[in-house]
Amino acid sequence: MTTRERFLAVLNHEKPDSIPDFEFGYWDETITEWHKQGLPRSVITNSEVECYLGLEGVSIFPLLSLPNGLHPAFEKRVLEDRGDHLILQDTDGNLCEVPSTGSTIPRYLKYVIESRADWETFKRERLDPSHPERCVDLALFSQQAKRTGLPVIFNAGSLYGWLRNWMGVENFSYALMSEKDWVGEMMDHLVLLTLQLIERIPRGLVDVAWWWEDMCYNHGPLMSPRLFHELMVPRYKEITSSLKAKGIVHNVLDCDGCIYELVPGWLESGIRVMFPLEAAHTDAIRLRQDYGDQLLLIGGVDKRALIAGRGAIDREWDRLTPLLQQGGFIPCVDHRVPPEVTLANYSYYLEKKRSLL
Repeated sequence: MTTRERFLAVLNHEKPDSIPDFEFGYWDETITEWHKQGLPRSVITNSEVECYLGLEGVSIFPLLSLPNGLHPAFEKRVLEDRGDHLILQDTDGNLCEVPSTGSTIPRYLKYVIESRADWETFKRERLDPSHPERCVDLALFSQQAKRTGLPVIFNAGSLYGWLRNWMGVENFSYALMSEKDWVGEMMDHLVLLTLQLIERIPRGLVDVAWWWEDMCYNHGPLMSPRLFHELMVPRYKEITSSLKAKGIVHNVLDCDGCIYELVPGWLESGIRVMFPLEAAHTDAIRLRQDYGDQLLLIGGVDKRALIAGRGAIDREWDRLTPLLQQGGFIPCVDHRVPPEVTLANYSYYLEKKRSLL
């Protein structure tokens, strides 16, 4: 079977010849550390690491060349160098402060959308469905993608996550409570943009719609389940119905944190695959117990076990083996692999995984 056939077999709750050897990727610092531990220095990007290790990960899946969301992105540029910190404009157009070296969550100084006027300008300049690069001929992409034997991914977008990025958690939370109609208008435009892109997809080209909604933290969602059902579920349904009309029935939802309270709404919306199942906050086994075969799972391997070493890795596979036996589950590390994971531990993790797949 090809990787595409294996991947779709699992999502169809069928039995493939083997479960895909799927992974999510690596922080830049991880790859830098692994260069010191034996990874060839010519291997630099996530996709290059996956190819070097013989993985079937998301970094090498063809992404449909119809850009969703903000387009064109802002130029990332340094505005001020303060020695140990930089003031920069990020690709979302926000002004933020970051360390001169290493990766961390930025300290945001000014968000790109702080008023309705900002939104109108942003929508006109960065969220135009008729932008020429959103109207590309997909014939060549289709030919190339089919030759890879990999699943073709469509970026189905985001309703909460993108607006949170452009406004900030605090500002967006205030808007949800005091300017709910405006939030609805912004979400409506994101739905319109996505629907117009879906209309351009040839039937049979895309295998999976991939959503990004980082809207949960360690104890639960960043908006109330009531507002989630009111504002987002009906809009999700518009998009998933349009996808289904194109033959795209598999929807993967990428959300970190504790997702339990939002899973019913995603299922109601036609989004059945949860990813990456951040083990510190969401237990893949509990989700299977609660929802059975109606919920499909990707991820769930606790990154902390890979940091701890071989014994912890063995115990983690003992914990997850029943899910593998039940089907409808593709295991991988529950986020990008952090630099605290040694290359030796990661290699052992892959060896154990491959003996089970």
